[in-house]
Amino acid sequence: MTTARRLEAGTPVHHPRHGNGRVVVDMGATSIVRFGGAVEQVLATEIIEVPSLHSALRNGSLSDPTDAVIRAQALAIGSVNDQWGVFSRSRVQLLPHQLWVCRKVNQEWPFRWLVADDVGLGKTIECGLVLMPLITSGRVRRVLILAPAKLVPQWQFRLKDMFDIRLQRYVTEADTQRGDFWATASMVVASFHTLRDDRRGARQRLLDADPWDLVIVDEAHHLGVDERAGETLAYSLVSDLEERSKINSLLFFTGTPHRGKDYGFFGLMHLVRPDLFDPDGDKIEQLSQLSKVMIRNNKATVTDLQGQRLFKPVSVFSREYGYSTEETLFYRTLSEFILDGRAYAGTLDGRAQTARMLVLVTLQKLAASSIAAVRNALRKRRVMLADAVNRSNGDASIALPDEEQVTFDDLAEAEEAIPSSAAVMLMEDEIQRLDELVALSEGVANETKIERLLEMIGEDFAAEEPVLLFTEYKATQALVVNALHRQFGFGSATFINGDERLDGLEQASGVTKTISQPREHAADAFNAGKLRFLVSTEAGGEGIDLQERCAVLVHVDMPWNPMRLHQRVGRLSRYGQTRPVSVYILRNPQTVEARIWDLLNEKLERIQLALSSVMEEQEDISQLVIGMAGNSLFNELFSGGQGLSNERLGAWFDQATATLGGRDVVDTVRELLGNVSRFDFQQVGKDLPKVDLPDLEKFFTQTVGRHGRRIFRRDEGLEIKTPDEWKERSYALRDKYEGLVFDRNLRGTNAASRVLGVGHLLFDIALEEARNLPSSLACVDGLVAPLLVVTVEDEVTGTGALVHRLIFGVTEKEGKAEVLRDWELLHVLNTNLPKSSPGSATVDLEAAPTVERLKTAFDADLSSHAPTLHRPVSWSEMLLIPNSQPASG
Repeated sequence: MTTARRLEAGTPVHHPRHGNGRVVVDMGATSIVRFGGAVEQVLATEIIEVPSLHSALRNGSLSDPTDAVIRAQALAIGSVNDQWGVFSRSRVQLLPHQLWVCRKVNQEWPFRWLVADDVGLGKTIECGLVLMPLITSGRVRRVLILAPAKLVPQWQFRLKDMFDIRLQRYVTEADTQRGDFWATASMVVASFHTLRDDRRGARQRLLDADPWDLVIVDEAHHLGVDERAGETLAYSLVSDLEERSKINSLLFFTGTPHRGKDYGFFGLMHLVRPDLFDPDGDKIEQLSQLSKVMIRNNKATVTDLQGQRLFKPVSVFSREYGYSTEETLFYRTLSEFILDGRAYAGTLDGRAQTARMLVLVTLQKLAASSIAAVRNALRKRRVMLADAVNRSNGDASIALPDEEQVTFDDLAEAEEAIPSSAAVMLMEDEIQRLDELVALSEGVANETKIERLLEMIGEDFAAEEPVLLFTEYKATQALVVNALHRQFGFGSATFINGDERLDGLEQASGVTKTISQPREHAADAFNAGKLRFLVSTEAGGEGIDLQERCAVLVHVDMPWNPMRLHQRVGRLSRYGQTRPVSVYILRNPQTVEARIWDLLNEKLERIQLALSSVMEEQEDISQLVIGMAGNSLFNELFSGGQGLSNERLGAWFDQATATLGGRDVVDTVRELLGNVSRFDFQQVGKDLPKVDLPDLEKFFTQTVGRHGRRIFRRDEGLEIKTPDEWKERSYALRDKYEGLVFDRNLRGTNAASRVLGVGHLLFDIALEEARNLPSSLACVDGLVAPLLVVTVEDEVTGTGALVHRLIFGVTEKEGKAEVLRDWELLHVLNTNLPKSSPGSATVDLEAAPTVERLKTAFDADLSSHAPTLHRPVSWSEMLLIPNSQPASG
């Protein structure tokens, strides 16, 4: 169809291949047209002018008021959601910092960001908010999420449960040479620990697969690189994907991006933005670039939509106990055994010394947890050594897995196995001394720590108060579960650990059994109130939410790495917690471990004070400082203090921790935190959209109604028969929907598919239809002044911006122009729905001066209305006229 007349700049047109756009310049035979963020030169015969405000004013024709309001609502809804993701169908209440992260990340495409938020601020929600508009718009069709193996099921479940984003889990059985997994999977969650192993060709098949629109990496600190040791396999996997141009956009999540070595930190940042970061580059210059690539929000500053602090400080209480005579004798004898073993190991070199020291350190850790834990290890070691002596007397090399490659629970499980797997003699008479230790441990009928625990629960907590208990080792876990069952009844406690099974659990019948249980089942039962106590190893410290009912945590033992404490407390002090969290520590003040913890806490407090005095924002920086110190420092602290008197311990501690929180560390933390991007309610709060899913209901009801369909309100939700015109657009639509809600709090089976919002196919089709309605000029009941709907676009193309069009409203109040942001415009439209349609009508009034007057007032401050656009340009999109008021100026 040939366009008869020359088209003015800004005229809306439609092209069969590129869709809707605006003319930039009519060149006669061809026209240059902007379609979204792209500019194309097309044949003039291929484009047709579409109805617009300009043509409606020229022709003097009024649209149906219902269609006009629906279209204006659709434009406002799209504008709000493209920026903030606020209308995504997440089944959790969204928080300002999460909306801000979505907006920050999605401002450009492709994007490269590292999000280093505190534990418990909702990274899965932030991820879903980023993903939803990208998937809905078609920008992302292939997404790969990489995470530690034990977190993969959690990612798959949460994104489906919260956002109805359905990921395919990578399993090695599905990936063979003939049945190539990557050829058919487009939205995948996989373990980078699994994919790093290429013995079956899995890694190479991934590298050969089609590029990914978006790659997301959780716990990205596992991507380690070192000057001497080189790259971890997980690091090289992402690096190889980058080198083969298989990653378009990249998003990292980690609470501890800096693990103590600048080379490793800048190596990680190099993966994110190789143009800005180089591990061999200048440190100060690179730190100044962090705001372009790194986001960090902390619990001290995040707020709700009213600007109120979201997290209350965690209260920590100590409950002390002392050893019995039998326990004191056992621990004294064990200390002598360990000191003699260290002395013998000191006479050896290389791997022989390392193997023995590793066994001794592990025995110390187990003993600090419970006598039950170390007794179990001593018994197994006694059997293993006797067998080894009978066969041969050779050494066996042992090693813990790389802490950068595994979760805390993997390390704990490996530690429990070390004493019984290291066939090395710690001293000449070790077997005889092991017999003595086992006999002494068996003489301890009841551990005072457990007795104090039961006493504390009875005295300090309300009768039905749910309690989360943490311990490092499974032997201690079984000890605690059995004690709770005996005291509070069988069925009052359950467990979570890495391999989802626990030996030695006493039953009501008196027999002892091994019980297997998925950790998700245990968490669900605890959250649902089916039992009072949950005893967890470090497996519950990552990827499990336990805050629905519980606000009390007990450290049955204290891990040697303080980072584990942050992970533990983060299970309760996190998004969704409604009560102040209380943490209880069981400690024997006479032990070396307790004295070292006292010294360590004092030092961390001094570091905090030093940093707080020079930081604008108050933040608990201990997590970052601890992460930078690394696991080996704390192993050395707690193991090396054995045998030292109180007088000598303080001086030794100061020397051993000289580098912890040193000036270079404090300077690095200050520079790191001072240069990152972060949410600030004082700056962002006024822009936050004050809308949520219920604000979509009036739009949806009217859109369905224009097809002659009624929406029935049932107890379980809305019931609708799908309009035939919508079914023609997608074969995936059902004939009828029941139980639909605009409510994020919906729970139960298939809840995610019943929540309506952007991303639900039914709602998306309604939104797309409404956006394209040929309505731009209408008289609407209820308006007290003309309302101009304005589109703002970026004149600069090729920037990769995800949001290239913003919607505003302009009206008049007391004789002055008033600009409405997109969400404010939606509020006005929701309260001015037409009650009836006037049918076909024409307007005799001269409306053009009204449009000109309102648009001129808007353009006077155009750049401040759209600060995220490089060169904003505005277009008059629609004019809604009050029935009772003339439109002329």
